[in-house]
Amino acid sequence: MKLAVAALLIGSAAAFAPAQSGRAATSLAVNELELGVTEPLGVFDPLGWLESEPEAFERRRAVERKHGRVAMAAVVGTIVHNNHIVFDGYLSPSNNLKFSDVPTGIDGIRAIPTAGLLQILFFFALVELAWMPASKYDGDYGVGYFGTDIKDPEEKARKLNVELNNGRAAQMGIMGNMVVEVITGQTMYEQYAAGHISPFGDGEGVF
Repeated sequence: MKLAVAALLIGSAAAFAPAQSGRAATSLAVNELELGVTEPLGVFDPLGWLESEPEAFERRRAVERKHGRVAMAAVVGTIVHNNHIVFDGYLSPSNNLKFSDVPTGIDGIRAIPTAGLLQILFFFALVELAWMPASKYDGDYGVGYFGTDIKDPEEKARKLNVELNNGRAAQMGIMGNMVVEVITGQTMYEQYAAGHISPFGDGEGVF
């Protein structure tokens, strides 16, 4: 799982650097190309892909946006589950498995029956191919901002910048959480409860 998230981050890293309007044109609007330019880095393109592969920027931005959204959902889910907030009832009646029986942290996925994992993958495929297709690069699926359609271009640009930056932070956050959990053997909740905010698995519960 760590490798999957690492690949996610590496694959979207180049999208952190939008082009300026004077660069080679793409099918995106200029305001989209200017999104994500955040101080102090500004335009961050260490590999020079904006010059060598300008036509690929649109796909990379779409990848960054989607991975950011997934990572934000993952962070929220991690916080909720680490605080033992779960659904009532059974996850799998046939296996006598309740939602409350699923361990917090990375070990939780190992407790889900194979049929449950297949249902999750099927749902992912439905979202990716039909409901919110990856081919729609602008990421606008007609749901607005919490149901509100923002008309003001400046306000919309600000919201999109917020989404991009929060998504970047979430990608780093969920990756860091998973890595430290594996190293320490403690979930995020257990680390905070023990005052063990440390990347070292010494089991002492200290910094």
